[in-house]
Amino acid sequence: MLVERDLQVINFETVGEAYAIAANYLRRSGVISDSIATNDRLLEIIVRMFHGGEKNRIKLANKAIARFQVDS
Repeated sequence: MLVERDLQVINFETVGEAYAIAANYLRRSGVISDSIATNDRLLEIIVRMFHGGEKNRIKLANKAIARFQVDS
């Protein structure tokens, strides 16, 4: 992660990969629509968990899937 002037910068690669994994699973299981539009709620869940300290893309995706399904 990059740190500059006491600001944390999001690692877009990790967040993007976690989102792609979670969105693909949720689309295939029929939980979210099969559109190319970003699901803002799913992305928000992933970003919050990333800021909470989870940096592993697989763990981020799995936890986001679980959270998304519980909140639905």
